[in-house]
Amino acid sequence: MAKKDKSEKKKKSAKLKDAEREARLEISGDLGTAITQASRSLRTVQTRLLTRSGLYSGQEGVVLLLAAEEGLTPGLLAQRLGVKAPTMTRTIGRMEAQGFVERRGSDADGRQTKVYLTETGRATVDRISSANKALERQATQGLSGKEIKVLMKLLAVVEDNLHAQMPAELPEPIDESEDLAAE
Repeated sequence: MAKKDKSEKKKKSAKLKDAEREARLEISGDLGTAITQASRSLRTVQTRLLTRSGLYSGQEGVVLLLAAEEGLTPGLLAQRLGVKAPTMTRTIGRMEAQGFVERRGSDADGRQTKVYLTETGRATVDRISSANKALERQATQGLSGKEIKVLMKLLAVVEDNLHAQMPAELPEPIDESEDLAAE
């Protein structure tokens, strides 16, 4: 009898979660809004998890890039992280004040500045990895391994499509009533 009650509670809980998801989709109304909201939620949780390490949002990318390849220029860091150079300069300044990175002149070109992790910065790499794993577990809870792979592929296609070419102007609005009439 107890097993049956637990099974029924699980089914009821799953139905409630499905109804909540459908309600969110109806509110969002479109793919862009849904992706943006999921991204914001993901970033909010990630920020909370990283704050324990003393890092702010966006700084984990700098640490991970420098852990993989020491001595990158601020311009190259900005390019790889998809931000503007002034934003990266401010981020590096803040991280330097926090003790995570240091700037040094290049041996090859004294005019060039390169960024390196400090010992404190290197100590955060494992914490970032743990935070990212916890975030991924929370975000994909209830999804199968196959569903996660499909989601990753679909998001990669969406990103590639968006990077492919920006439209010169906004397209004409689509009259959805014509599409519905065709069905």
